[in-house]
Amino acid sequence: MPENPSRDPGANQRRVVAATIVGTTIEWYDFFIYATAAGLVFAQLFFEPAGAQIALLLAFASVGISFLFRPLGAFLAGHFGDRIGRRAILVITLLLMGGATSAIGLLPTYETAGVAAPIILLLLRILQGVSAGGEWGGAVLMAVEHAPARRRGLMGACPQIGVPLGMLLASGVMALMTGWIAPGEAFLAWGWRVPFLLSIVMIAVGYFVRRSVDESPVFEQIAARKQQTRVPIAELFRKHWILVLLAALVFAGNNAAGYMTTGGFITSYATNPSGPVGLDRTPVLLAVTASAALWLVFTLLGGWLSDRIGRRSTYFVGYGCLILATFPLFALVDTGRIETLFLGLALFTVGLGLTYGPQAAWYSEIFPASVRFSGVSISYALGAILGGAFSPLIAQALVQATGGTTAVAVYLIGMAALGILATSLLRDRRGIDLGIDNQAAQEQGATILERARPSADRADVPAVP
Repeated sequence: MPENPSRDPGANQRRVVAATIVGTTIEWYDFFIYATAAGLVFAQLFFEPAGAQIALLLAFASVGISFLFRPLGAFLAGHFGDRIGRRAILVITLLLMGGATSAIGLLPTYETAGVAAPIILLLLRILQGVSAGGEWGGAVLMAVEHAPARRRGLMGACPQIGVPLGMLLASGVMALMTGWIAPGEAFLAWGWRVPFLLSIVMIAVGYFVRRSVDESPVFEQIAARKQQTRVPIAELFRKHWILVLLAALVFAGNNAAGYMTTGGFITSYATNPSGPVGLDRTPVLLAVTASAALWLVFTLLGGWLSDRIGRRSTYFVGYGCLILATFPLFALVDTGRIETLFLGLALFTVGLGLTYGPQAAWYSEIFPASVRFSGVSISYALGAILGGAFSPLIAQALVQATGGTTAVAVYLIGMAALGILATSLLRDRRGIDLGIDNQAAQEQGATILERARPSADRADVPAVP
């Protein structure tokens, strides 16, 4: 594969890791700031005329609507990422996300602008969804395609930890605003805007870091040989639509569970003054922040473990942990004590991390080089729609319909079971050669429904001794 002779490979790998972590952290900070604000104040600021209950449902629906536009971002980023490269797409998605987030911080509320306010809010959230749909695929491919074969799981987990880091940062900034800088009415008046406007600074940092890394060596090889696929999305769905569906379902179970916290449901449920828990905002936000730190640890552990026991096996362990923790999570939240709420979230993060850490490496290894950006991006976007898009809305509706959280737990366990089924239908291709020269082997055998070519099995060293 072509390499820049002026770059030290080890130093470039470190730059790639830094760029993917910093960039995805900023992207997901922007994304989660919206979800946190939706659970705390957007019902009052933008949807209040609908009434308290409906306004909250509309606020959570506005979180989910962006997911419907993730496939558009994934299609666009996948098409151009497979044709012009990974790095350029990452810079574009960063600027789009940051611009939309900063604009939300300047948006007038319903009281000032009337119905135009929620409409513009939804349009900006849609732009966030388009950006998020294109961001993930580029970040993980830069990390995994630069990585040695036996460390792809761990290296691929680096952009993955941008998600819990983004949530940690978003929850922490919100806790700082609600607890110290702008408590009470000041938060409703102006304090909620500050976390959105901070995105302006973060964009500048992320842009500088992402521009400093080399292009993926796999894409450099494709470009050097002029082997870009003319219409990669058409090729993807013509040959690999079953693979896209299974990969999406693998993610859906994780994403439905993850959006109980990242989508703002637990925060809203635990802080609702008329609900059964009734905790203060700031302690709950601090508990969510601390749980995000644990989610980060278990995500890295998931990537590391997948390099040793395989991607598939790690997913089975992770989904088992997620199922075991679901009922305890809600039972502990319902105690109304902040320490037990944190314990529930901490238990939940074990399964979340183990089913998220290996995803970047596994997705990269199951899709052929020529359509890999399209494959990983679209599978991720579809999985997000099937899993997390409306899980906070579904959870809130179930609570309002049943008066408790038992139905929410059953829903999440059902989604995890669906993830286990899809996992069982995919093959573990840990260590497969990701280069364009191995395209023929990559084309076959990713699912148990098709026969694998012998050369597709662990072409490189599969695990760290």
